[in-house]
Amino acid sequence: MGFWSNLLKRPSATSDQPVTEPDTILGYQFHNTALLNEALTHRSYANTNGSPVTYERLEFLGDSVLGLVVAKRLYQLNPNFSEGELTKAKAALVNIKTLTKVAKREGLGRYMKLSPEEDRAGGRNRASILSDVMEAVIGAVYLEGGIGAATDLIERVLISKFSGKDARLLNVNFKGDLLEYLQGEGQGLPRYEVVNEDGPDHEKIFTVAVMADGREVGRGVGSNKKEAEQQAAKQAIMLLCKDRIESPEPR
Repeated sequence: MGFWSNLLKRPSATSDQPVTEPDTILGYQFHNTALLNEALTHRSYANTNGSPVTYERLEFLGDSVLGLVVAKRLYQLNPNFSEGELTKAKAALVNIKTLTKVAKREGLGRYMKLSPEEDRAGGRNRASILSDVMEAVIGAVYLEGGIGAATDLIERVLISKFSGKDARLLNVNFKGDLLEYLQGEGQGLPRYEVVNEDGPDHEKIFTVAVMADGREVGRGVGSNKKEAEQQAAKQAIMLLCKDRIESPEPR
């Protein structure tokens, strides 16, 4: 049995039935619907409707819960993995591309509360929003049902869906993810520049900056240019998503 096929020992299924009332999301039934509504509320909707809450705080919490559950599962099932291999496997499961894929598969976009402008601009299919709402829902499940309920959801809708045929996800391509993100946001193509080289020729350390829309959006360090570019792209994705959350949405 391959690594990915052993991630989850028990079979699972996710309901594909449409939900008429937003109380059941990702196969989890909420009793506190106010908590769920908070997890689904984008800042654009809150600004338009005078709501004091958005998904942002729950997204912060859910990000940590997701990271903990995935890290624990990988650690338990792969005693021979090095720290680097564990980090790579974790990144494959919690990156924006994978979370967006899961959110789209589960139809999460149709439940989100967006302003009419954000909706018309394609917000329901925007990777940066879908991945954040996915984490916000995880955070809400954790608050209502505890770590057990959150673990069950993460294993059911995320971990169990990746089998041996998806082992290619271990080869995380942050440069590809950044390119997809920037194109989706209408920010053009990224440009990578070596800004520093240290050390002798046989042990050089490269520092690379990645530029987008005329400004530096990330910086990375590596033992070769390719590795440094991947690290720069990884930092850029994290910073760009953070900037989008903290920037005011147009009314």
